[in-house]
Amino acid sequence: RRPHVSAWHSITPYHSRWISKTTVSDRTMLKSFSSTTCSPAAPLQHQTISEWTRERVKFAMGKAFGDDYVHMDAMITPATKVAFGDFQCNVALSIAKPLLSSPRDVALKIVDSLEISDIFETPTIAGPGFINLKLRDDFVFNQLGSMLQDTERIGVPMAPQSQRVVIDFSSPNIAKEMHVGHLRSTIIGDVLSRVLSFRGHSVLRLNHVGDWGTQFGMLITNLRDEQLSEEVELGELAQLYKNAKVRFDNDTDFKQRSREAVVALQSGDEEHLSSWRLLCEKSRKEFNVIYDLLDINIEERGESFYNSRIPDTVDALIGTGIVTSDDSNKSQCIFLEQIPFGCCGVGCASSGSVKRQAVNYPLFLRKSDGGYGYDSTDMTAIRHRLFEMDVDWVVYVTDKRQAEHFYMCFEAARRAQWLKDETHRFEHVGFGMVCGEDGKPYKTRSGDTVRLVDLLDMSAVRMKTSLEERVAEGKCQLTNEEVDAAARQLGYGAVKYFDLKQHPESDYQFSYDKMLDTKGNTAVYLLFAYARFASIVRKGKELGVDAQALAGAGKTPFRSEGLQKEELALAVELLQLPDVIEVVMGDMFPHRICEYLYELSTVGTTFVTQCFVLNKEDKEVMESRVMLCSATCIVMKKCFDLLGIKPLERI
Repeated sequence: RRPHVSAWHSITPYHSRWISKTTVSDRTMLKSFSSTTCSPAAPLQHQTISEWTRERVKFAMGKAFGDDYVHMDAMITPATKVAFGDFQCNVALSIAKPLLSSPRDVALKIVDSLEISDIFETPTIAGPGFINLKLRDDFVFNQLGSMLQDTERIGVPMAPQSQRVVIDFSSPNIAKEMHVGHLRSTIIGDVLSRVLSFRGHSVLRLNHVGDWGTQFGMLITNLRDEQLSEEVELGELAQLYKNAKVRFDNDTDFKQRSREAVVALQSGDEEHLSSWRLLCEKSRKEFNVIYDLLDINIEERGESFYNSRIPDTVDALIGTGIVTSDDSNKSQCIFLEQIPFGCCGVGCASSGSVKRQAVNYPLFLRKSDGGYGYDSTDMTAIRHRLFEMDVDWVVYVTDKRQAEHFYMCFEAARRAQWLKDETHRFEHVGFGMVCGEDGKPYKTRSGDTVRLVDLLDMSAVRMKTSLEERVAEGKCQLTNEEVDAAARQLGYGAVKYFDLKQHPESDYQFSYDKMLDTKGNTAVYLLFAYARFASIVRKGKELGVDAQALAGAGKTPFRSEGLQKEELALAVELLQLPDVIEVVMGDMFPHRICEYLYELSTVGTTFVTQCFVLNKEDKEVMESRVMLCSATCIVMKKCFDLLGIKPLERI
């Protein structure tokens, strides 16, 4: 799609996974807390627990130390150990020095001003000044009951204001087959689209395919020379591309005819346009096969869409005074010298802490031969999205090696006063490579790039073999007729999850064995766990506890007394989904959903192992525990849906 231009380690397990900065700093709203509180233990309706807690701590800081402290980060994080509670506040350690006081004394003053008894037990202070917060048991189960009244939202609030969002992802090249390198952009972009849509934003998924440029001159010329029919398949076109490149590099006559073909194509010659349309149509057909397998919805808007708009974009940029023209070779460039290397817009997790980075080459708007390239196309796309589509937020999902290029484009748009950080959010989500066990880019034994369709097919084949073995051993409930469909669902889900659980910017080693393992942090393990919870819920219904009917009738018979620790741990874990989603909205890292899903599954498995759920001798206990299993299914299913994975109710 675009030329490459020249990691953060994974989040540590469990509670550090969704640490985020405060996003609310309105002083008037915070002051209103002194007169407006919810009923004790009443469920929250329009905020996550961490948002609510953060605002209360900020109010307490303002009350104790003055209004200037209302605007500081409250530093609310999940507790590092269960023994400490559910949340901890570390702000006392960071503000003690300017207050000329000890962190512990600062913590005491915050606690004295803290109004959180609605949902928390009495705060405790540990060590030098850590404030530990434990949720009230009655609040936990009231909140969980409220979540189950709306199984579509399950406690995740809609965004305060819906925004127009473009997610630019996948972006294969015409006449080339999609390969393993396209996997990450495609599924990361899909997850981000799902998450933002879930929060209520209007999301347009755009596929910026490489369907224009000088390479089409040699493709069309070679297509005609080899006299390929309209029945040509994409695999043949891919070989055509390779052959054309060899001829272009070694055959002077072919190179000249290819250049003439580019001119004819860009001038609108119908014969050349017809060949171009054939290339696009055949490629699009094969791309859609992959998208159907992965359950991807995306709208194509390739480079050719912007081609006619480029001259106006260049003229508009010249009019802003930021373009440098070289009279000697007629090129036109934008020199930036330094750029913010990161997202600076509204709602970015990194906003306010983005470092500036030097760049030693310009954006080329017009080349010395008068032609245009990637820089001018991408600047045109930005202009179109801002002024014709009127978007608020754009996310580009590409190889991390392209980050500098996009941050240069964003900075150029800022200097042209098109992009305004106070009202827009433009960001790049970069990803690393898929590697083989040798740590190098994943390839076939012959050294060719692995076709994405082959990778998906192999995962389904291996999963089918595994399921057939389990059926033969009596460990699987599926019939022989159901195995094929289940193998595809599990296999494709395994491919997605194995990629998505990685931090996007990290490279990772692809392994079928690890990906399809039934133990550990894999989709197969999680899907089996989900099926186990679903089975318990079905058996509960057979014994007279219909969780769905109870929730539908507004009844959530959770116990909040006489609990085993595993019951409470699962209930608290279930309440964390809204906070996880909120953090993903800030940093655009899908692996946080994977980490939460795995932790929830682990805590849930411990619960059903240690607690007798289907206890016919105690109807009250059975109702509460079956409802917990049902809630676990609902939350896990939503996580799977956001990851683009379809769970099986029975395996």
